[in-house]
Amino acid sequence: MHFSPQNNWMNDPNGLVFHDGLYHLYFQCNPQGVSHANISWGHATSTDLTRWTEHDPAILWDDDAQIFSGSVVVDHGNTSGFGTDQEPALVALYTAAAPGHQAQALAYSTDGGYVWTKYQGNPVLDRGTSDFRDPKVFRYDDGGDGYWVMVAVEAQDRQVLLHRSDDLKTWTFLSSYGPAGPVGGVWECPDMFPLAVDGDEDDVRWVLLISLNPGGIAGGSGTHYVVGDFDGEVFRPSAPFATPGPESLTDGSQSRAELEAFGWIDFGPDCYAGVTFDGLGRHDRTLIAWMDNWQYAGRIPAEDSEEHRSAMTLPRRLSLTRDQGGAERLRQTPVIEVDPGESVDLGSLTGSAVLAEGLTGAARIRLAAAFGDAQSVELRIESSSGDGVVIRQDRVSGRIELDRPGAGMPPGFPGTPSMLLAQPDEIGWDVWIDALNERVSSIELFAQDGGKVLTALIPTASPRTYSLDVVGGALSGARADVVDIEG
Repeated sequence: MHFSPQNNWMNDPNGLVFHDGLYHLYFQCNPQGVSHANISWGHATSTDLTRWTEHDPAILWDDDAQIFSGSVVVDHGNTSGFGTDQEPALVALYTAAAPGHQAQALAYSTDGGYVWTKYQGNPVLDRGTSDFRDPKVFRYDDGGDGYWVMVAVEAQDRQVLLHRSDDLKTWTFLSSYGPAGPVGGVWECPDMFPLAVDGDEDDVRWVLLISLNPGGIAGGSGTHYVVGDFDGEVFRPSAPFATPGPESLTDGSQSRAELEAFGWIDFGPDCYAGVTFDGLGRHDRTLIAWMDNWQYAGRIPAEDSEEHRSAMTLPRRLSLTRDQGGAERLRQTPVIEVDPGESVDLGSLTGSAVLAEGLTGAARIRLAAAFGDAQSVELRIESSSGDGVVIRQDRVSGRIELDRPGAGMPPGFPGTPSMLLAQPDEIGWDVWIDALNERVSSIELFAQDGGKVLTALIPTASPRTYSLDVVGGALSGARADVVDIEG
């Protein structure tokens, strides 16, 4: 279910674009090995966001610079002059990274995104600094012809910088945002886009995504979001954060309580650098993220592995909803079609129940219930070798947590990521599990109709047994749907 390269290193998704019926996924890769080096753009395509075809690397590093993260747009109107009005070019803006210097560069493709030419006038935007990176470009409609907007970061300064251009080659400064909110690590991989609140086109807000490392809600890497307004020049958050003190920028001293006051794409440790596709409509805004964490990415599945490194998350459709307090909240829904599974009516469940045994590959489990007088409910995922994890929802604390053991895993891996629910008496889980290789699998847990998400790699091999334990009483109206997804 998850894209991963056939071999070698992979990290951030780049240049997500939908064009001529194909979803293009570019990504940070090392064409020559499993370490983070020789960074170039890999390339894969899909017609359905589920089955992917990997292609030759798209934009290769050279002696001058590595090809760090960036974005791709379809240049309708041929503003850059690289294509024609009838056959627009695809234009990539990326970070040309050299020792002590990062600037934004351009490449273009006139064959639909397979062969790329680096622009002879590179770099197209250079601040003369060492940590200016990760451009995300979109077309802004100002009621006239519109113009291009780039959001990028000064990573160490925890600032998002906005620039505009008419031709994708010459850029002028608009404004900046930050530092604000979570600042316990450098800022990376921003994205910004409009969404209609609860589908109301008369109530549109802008969402700003900022990845940071470390300082994430689950430790290490994480991705934060802010909702606000954008007038074509300045992004203004709906609920501004206080400017953090200088100690927060130097020692990552923000507490768990402080971090929980911010918006997070994901409350697990393994969802980072997520960005959205260009070329889709507002109601189809779709995100893919890197399913890993910089605390241990180079050591999964094992230090000496000659396999590929990492995988991407499931693609997720994004929407905005307004909660009872009037705040706008991001909601995520997996964009993947699976056959209906076996539905099990568990009724007033006490004790334990086995939901499925001997499943290999991927699975989806949906659980719906009310707590009744139970204290907690646990989903146990165990392999034949005894490895396992537990997803637990506790009625008193109102939290869902994942117990992730660290046996055989690198330092920084074990932990208990959790997320606080708005409706703690209700149980509504949508859990996706996939075997990434013989040693490591993944969990993506969507709760509250996608209002809260937790993604984590887990040390659980196939085949697996899925069982449900009810502690301290009984659930009421419990139902589980189990889908065994063919590999």
